[in-house]
Order: sequence, then C-alpha cells, then structure tokens
Amino acid sequence: MPKTSARLLALLSLLQTRRDWPGSLLAERLDISLRTVRRDVDRLRELGYPIAAAKGPEGGYRLGAGTDLPPLLFDDEQAIALTLALQVAATSPASGHAEAAARALHTIRQVMPARLRNRIDPLRVTAVGQPTTRPAATVDGDKLLALSAAAHSHETLRLDYGAEDPDRPPRRVEPHHVVTSNGRWYLVAFDLDRQDWRVFRADRITLRTPNGPRFSPRQLPGGDVAAFVTSRFRGSTDTTGAWPCTGTVVLGVDAAALAPYVHDGVLEELGPGRCRLTLGSWSWTALAAAIARFDADITVVGPPELTHAFAHLAQRLARTTGPTT
Repeated sequence: MPKTSARLLALLSLLQTRRDWPGSLLAERLDISLRTVRRDVDRLRELGYPIAAAKGPEGGYRLGAGTDLPPLLFDDEQAIALTLALQVAATSPASGHAEAAARALHTIRQVMPARLRNRIDPLRVTAVGQPTTRPAATVDGDKLLALSAAAHSHETLRLDYGAEDPDRPPRRVEPHHVVTSNGRWYLVAFDLDRQDWRVFRADRITLRTPNGPRFSPRQLPGGDVAAFVTSRFRGSTDTTGAWPCTGTVVLGVDAAALAPYVHDGVLEELGPGRCRLTLGSWSWTALAAAIARFDADITVVGPPELTHAFAHLAQRLARTTGPTT
C-alpha cells in the first residue's frame, strides 16, 4: 500500500477526472479497502476539499466547489498550459490582471517539482499588441466580472458610454457576451433604446447600479459571437464575418512574394511572375488601395465596383501630384 500522502494525492487526482466515483471503483483503482477510501476522503475534507458523499449500497464521492480555495493538483501538461496563460496575462496590461497574473505565476513556480521547473523556466512568452498610436486602455477586472456576471444571469445593464453626462439617462442593454480582440475588451449586447445589437468597448463603459430587471436571452444574429464581432469590426452586417467588399485581381508577381502579406486573402499561383488574389475590405476604395500597395501590375477580374474604385483612386492620387512639367 502506498504511503498516506501519495495515496491522498492519487485519490484527489482521480476525483478531479470525472464527476462521480463509486467507492468500490476508487478502492479498486488505488488497491485499498473501502474503509481506507472513506478515511482518506475524510482527510481530504480536513484539508479543505469539498467532497460530497452519495448514498447507496456502495456509496460514491464527488469533488465539488467550496468557500475557500484548497491546494490544487495539476499534471505536467496542465502546469505548462497554466504557465503559458499566466505569462500572456502578465504581459497584457489591458487585461487589468497583469500584476495578479505575475504573482500567480511566481507562486506556481515556487511549488513546482524541480523536473517541471526546469522545463518551464526557459519558457518566455510576451503578448505583443498590434502597433497603434493609442494603446488599449486598461479595464478593471471587477468591471469585466460585473459585465460577465450580468450576461450569465441575464440582468439588464444600465450604463454610460463614452463621456459621462449625469443629466443624460443611462443606456439600457441586455448583455450577451464579453470578448477580447487585439488587446481590447468588448461587450456584445442588445441595445434596448436603439433596438439593435451593439459592440461596446469595455474601457468606455461606466456601469450604473443597481442593474435592471432580468430578461429572456435573444438569439444573436448568426449565432456565432466571434463571427458577429468580426463582421461589425469589418463594417459588415453579414453574420458570417465576411468583408462587405470582396474582389479578385491578377497580379504580376510571384505568389510566394505576397503570401506573408495577404492575411485572410486567397492566393493562387498562375505561373512564374503571375498570381490571382481574392481579398476583402470594408469599402471598394480601401480594397483598391490595399491591392495597389503590392507594387505589381494589376488586372481586375471582378467585380465592376473594384474597377471603378481603381479609377476613382487613380484620379484622387493624380490630384495630389499637382501640375506636371
């Protein structure tokens, strides 16, 4: 029979892998008696683990949630995944939890066995936001928790958005989901005053208390949060996340030279020095400008709106050169 401490860790590990465990199955897995299982469960309860017992001929056990956070047990893969997640959070000031994440990372490292600490010590991950002239504002963790809690409990939120104005009535929204994108936090919600879905930047939200009444959840257009938010960011009402303007051109350049820069475009090799590109943007003029930056001969395949956009862009650019001699 293994030592008591090792046996307790093994029992705790089993309880974390499934919802319910019959006592006889635990005894079989640990090669101990039912009486020893009951005694070990009592020891874990004394350590703060909320283990519920089920009635029945053999009885059963379930690891539940308690009022305090007892010691946790992670396997190697879980510890590495947690280290990665905490390093990303610790280097992302906009999350509002950078300092807490750094302290948690230090705490976890201190209790890791040497063999695992040696594996994660060389691991260095830094979250780098996209270049911008205005860095993302930090969002307080309590605000994110309040937004998420209201979405979970289906409580209407009363909030000010943007500049605070005490004389302006608060906006009333039905929160649906909290999302993060490019270092910023957003709230997806149905705006009751405008009778439409909106995406609110969390750092611009000032919550008013108390919350409003409960509501019956509405169906988000398209049903997919990521696709909905992507569509709104792209200026599209298409719920699939597609760009509102998409066109195809043939470019006089090798596909391999463009591949690192087309992002979500579709690139096809047509032969030496020729490729076909299908790309999207929020407007036809923006799409023409995005294609023109590749510094290659361009033949428009379609649609006609893209051809017109190139003509409009050419006229605009010609005016910037002034008189020619």
